[in-house]
Amino acid sequence: MALSVLALAVLLVCIDATVLALATPFLSEDLDPSSTQLLWIGDVYSFVIAGLLVSMGSLGDRVGRKRLLLTGSVIFGVLSALTAYAHSAEAMIAWRALMGVAGATLMPSTLALIRNIFSNPRERSVAIGIWGAMASAGAAVGPVVGGFLLEHFWWGSVFLLNLPVMAVLVVVGVRLLPESRDPAPGPWDLPSVALSMIGIIGVVYAVKEAAAYGLRWDIAAAAALGALSLAAFVRRQLRLPKPLLDMRLFRRRGFSGAVLADLLTIFGLAGLVFFLSQFLQLVQMRSPFEAGLAELPAGVGAIAAGLVAGLVARRTSVRGAVSGGLAAVALALGAVVGLRPVSDYWVLGLLLLVLGLGAGLSFTVTADIMLSTVPKEQAGAASAVSETAYELGSALGIALLGSVVTGFYRGHAVPEGIPAEVAEQARSSLGGAVEAARGLPGPAGEQLLTTAQDAFTEGLRAGASVAAVVLLAAAAASWRLLRDQRLED
Repeated sequence: MALSVLALAVLLVCIDATVLALATPFLSEDLDPSSTQLLWIGDVYSFVIAGLLVSMGSLGDRVGRKRLLLTGSVIFGVLSALTAYAHSAEAMIAWRALMGVAGATLMPSTLALIRNIFSNPRERSVAIGIWGAMASAGAAVGPVVGGFLLEHFWWGSVFLLNLPVMAVLVVVGVRLLPESRDPAPGPWDLPSVALSMIGIIGVVYAVKEAAAYGLRWDIAAAAALGALSLAAFVRRQLRLPKPLLDMRLFRRRGFSGAVLADLLTIFGLAGLVFFLSQFLQLVQMRSPFEAGLAELPAGVGAIAAGLVAGLVARRTSVRGAVSGGLAAVALALGAVVGLRPVSDYWVLGLLLLVLGLGAGLSFTVTADIMLSTVPKEQAGAASAVSETAYELGSALGIALLGSVVTGFYRGHAVPEGIPAEVAEQARSSLGGAVEAARGLPGPAGEQLLTTAQDAFTEGLRAGASVAAVVLLAAAAASWRLLRDQRLED
């Protein structure tokens, strides 16, 4: 019962990370944000979560993981209601940022509590598998839930969904969840909190912005600030008697190998799913709800693999399970080379299923390794490392594929006779091309749209090929780094 409460929490946070993407057009009509504000509405939640995960994981070790989880849940619910009724773009950005703060208290607390509730290693592996399955299910179900709600209600309904779930979580969690904390944690070092947040947000922001707009001086400055802050954070942790995050954990080959595999698993999964969403909606012209349903095989595969990941790793080997999962993700990415605008759905469905199976297997086993190789007292910090790798991997995956897709797309030839301003709009993005084509008479609009869709598909094939090579290299590295690593019996 305690596990069901924790699974509910992670399911909701992951749904909330993906559900907003489909609501963006409706937000734009109602709140009239500028292009910059629209980007911040979409990104600020994940930026803040990524920046605070390590700090909040460490805070849970100190004040109590149950207390932090339930307090964060109440705040998350209140902020969801405020976000649903935001009256301006500025208010929307502020509430989403604060939701990120609350969300950062939930994810590491759930995984750390699992580490303390399940002392039996085999039971813990199954519990982590269920936890990972719920994370995958949330990411997959988010677009489906969002598409359904947006077809029947106003955009704020995607946030009001959080309220009854959080109410159940708090009421049941108070009675069922056991409290756990580090008995001798030391003080919560505020300079370390600031350095961690500035460093991670700076790096994630620079990666995302460089993928979208290329390298500018402000993006380079953000990257430099982030890198310097992270270097200072590491130096400070090595000097503190009770650090926010024990950097010596990374000297363990199993721990560091698991973090790398974790990051690159999500790198492949998030990058491909993000651009396949655009392919389904803007190339194959499916509705948001249909596109969400079309992506469900990835979630189904991840759930199925997560539930049996511990058994597979024990029956074969840890490095075999992780390397095999990464190779499956690489296979799915490589299969995109054969994708065409008119490809049948069974091709996409099979590709997404293989992607989900590989990601679920690798992600669950690496989470189990990270938790089992650290003392129970540091479970919150270790969980936060896993979640930070997830967020950073997501940003890097979208950035790498995005830079390749954008490079191919923006250089595509526009049919002759198209006005210059319309051609510029079409080259800015695939969504811009769809809008531009609607404003042109019959054949000209069809030619413009077909050219843009072909260019996007070509870019997606090229980007996925590059990512497939990265994932194959990661599979080989994991085979080496996780040598002799075993799950506890």
